[in-house]
Amino acid sequence: MGSAISHQLTRKGKFITILTVGIDLAKNVFAVHGVNEAGKAELTRPTVPRDELYEPINCSIGMEA
Repeated sequence: MGSAISHQLTRKGKFITILTVGIDLAKNVFAVHGVNEAGKAELTRPTVPRDELYEPINCSIGMEA
């Protein structure tokens, strides 16, 4: 199995690895969901304003317009 690019963030002093990030796009508010290698939700933000999108996700994001 090939290696995947992951993102690490810190929650309560513990490193958490996010393997997949999903973003539900909208005009002003996004929903962000990130899962670890086991498929367990580690990052769930149901309402993220457009200007705060990069705060919970500190990695490159590619989106199709």
